[in-house]
Amino acid sequence: MTERSRDQIAIDSIRFLSVDMVEKANSGHPGAPMGQAPLAYWLWTRHLRHDPARPDWPNRDRFVLSCGHASALIYSMLHLSGYDLSMDELKAFRQLGSKTPGHPEHGLTPGVETTTGPLGQGISNAVGMAIAERFLAAHFNRDGFQLIDNITWVIASDGDLMEGVSAEASSMAGHLGLGKLNVFYDANQISIDGSTDLAFTEDVVQRYQAYGWHTLEVDDVNDLDALDAAMSSARAETERPTLVLVRTHIGFGSPNKQDTAGAHGAPLGESERQATRENLGWPYDQTFHVPDGARAAFEDTRRRGAADSAEWDQLFERYRQAHPEEAAQFEAWGADSLPAGWDADLPEFTADDGPIATRSASGKFLHSVSAGLPQLIGGSADLAPSNNTFIKDRGVHTRDNPGGANFHFGVREHGMGAVMNGMALSGRVRPYGATFLMFSDYMRPTLRLAALMEQPAIFIFTHDSVFLGEDGPTHQPISQLMGLRTLPGFSTFRPADANETVAAWRVALENAHRPSALVLTRQKLPVITTAEQAREGVARGAYVIADTDDPQVLLLATGSEVALALDAHRVLLEKGIRTRVVSMPSWDLFEAQDADYRESVIPSSIRKRLAIEAGTTHGWHRYVGLDGDVQGIDGFGASAPYADLKKHFGFTTEDTVRRVEALLG
Repeated sequence: MTERSRDQIAIDSIRFLSVDMVEKANSGHPGAPMGQAPLAYWLWTRHLRHDPARPDWPNRDRFVLSCGHASALIYSMLHLSGYDLSMDELKAFRQLGSKTPGHPEHGLTPGVETTTGPLGQGISNAVGMAIAERFLAAHFNRDGFQLIDNITWVIASDGDLMEGVSAEASSMAGHLGLGKLNVFYDANQISIDGSTDLAFTEDVVQRYQAYGWHTLEVDDVNDLDALDAAMSSARAETERPTLVLVRTHIGFGSPNKQDTAGAHGAPLGESERQATRENLGWPYDQTFHVPDGARAAFEDTRRRGAADSAEWDQLFERYRQAHPEEAAQFEAWGADSLPAGWDADLPEFTADDGPIATRSASGKFLHSVSAGLPQLIGGSADLAPSNNTFIKDRGVHTRDNPGGANFHFGVREHGMGAVMNGMALSGRVRPYGATFLMFSDYMRPTLRLAALMEQPAIFIFTHDSVFLGEDGPTHQPISQLMGLRTLPGFSTFRPADANETVAAWRVALENAHRPSALVLTRQKLPVITTAEQAREGVARGAYVIADTDDPQVLLLATGSEVALALDAHRVLLEKGIRTRVVSMPSWDLFEAQDADYRESVIPSSIRKRLAIEAGTTHGWHRYVGLDGDVQGIDGFGASAPYADLKKHFGFTTEDTVRRVEALLG
């Protein structure tokens, strides 16, 4: 058998495995895998550095299938390459409990680097992966020791490049000169609706050239020599990211569905499968069949991968001898736990310090841990002075200073979130990114994916309510905070003062498998807790901050409204009305506590309850019940000074006292 005939057998095996998966599930997308098979095969067997026996090898190249609907392709590649993905798993494609879900999921399937499917997210994650590679290389590589030197490879579809998030991230990649990011654009000219000409007629190559990318074109994906030349050229270009436009045929080989929308998102059907088999000269009628020649085509890949990772292990042992402190730090960065002493200099606040905005307290926290947590890196979407996220003495991350820890993400909130997820997926950096809470709406798909992938990205959202003031309703969040609370596997903190802010940061950092949002104020707040009280209370999500014997009314509050609840508590006590005040910075952490603790904080015996939060009232009735009330805002905000807005929206002490009195009748 010639090498090229072996290659063709392997490529057709990928095609028919993909077709068979979709046929058996009676669900899925066969067209893209059929068209992309030569591209994936050549990349995985000739250029991608990976060890199927060791999917977590630190210096492996990363492969991202951004068009996650083509998941049958990556499952075929993983199986044939020798990853822990059996033929039985391929046969269970899209079935409950399988490792082959409809779209690739990080953490579920060995070899899947990121969760893709929402178009545009994968290519944007890849930008973050390339940033992390460059940052880690700058931090750990030494003369003679290229410890980190991996490439991020991507296959993206027209849908990926239509999505705005990919434009944000690609612009960022070009600006930063991410030379180890290589993207193959599957230009099959077909979308679900039909021809891409219906909605997408731009010159993609010229657009990426304008972003500052190196661009190439391959006229026929089946031309393996042209693919090899493009991949070699992409690898050789180290100053710019590379986009390779590759012309493919969706549903390649299908006599009736090739180059049509009919091959996009539905099984070919048994008759068309047989017709495709005959058209491509595939002699095997049985399904899920892999000829010996196809498996042999991947043997060199497995041997080369094992040798590469073993060579890296030897390099690391020499590195450990030459640079023991750096080697220990490299391993520590890859651990779930934080280094001892990281929190030795955390700021503590007292009432004597005067009022301080929680965004400012957050900034003080970042500076206090920057030396002890050098893997904590991040920035802001062009709002660093407002978000208080710039860390002095850590440098700015640029193409000329890849070790800088401060990122200017630009006005690209959605791209920032996706890039942060990619950075987190490195497993060795802890990214944070900031904007106003209002603009968390621009980021929501990335927040959801961070939770789905259990990545510990930290999202800082300042200007947390209508009380940001004069900027008005366009910038004043109402429903955003409650929206964050609805995300499964996501922790949301709205701290009441500076000490709660520090405590929230601590919890967020100590959880290595859960993303977090810190929702912070623009306005200054009084310090109402001790550092110890806040640390213990925030860790449990909610706690009693003021109490009386036999309380008649329970006041539940978050953020800036906790101080309001305390003021009302004092006035009500003077009137002979006994209240308990509960600070509730994190709903999800409170719900994670045992029933006894929850009952101790919010006793079922206190049926008169008032929740106080400057946002939507939706959701609070789970805590106040039928006999309670919510002091909130269910409309939009207004442009006015902070003090005027408090009066206008009914958030004065007098307003709260009146509501409590009304509850008691």
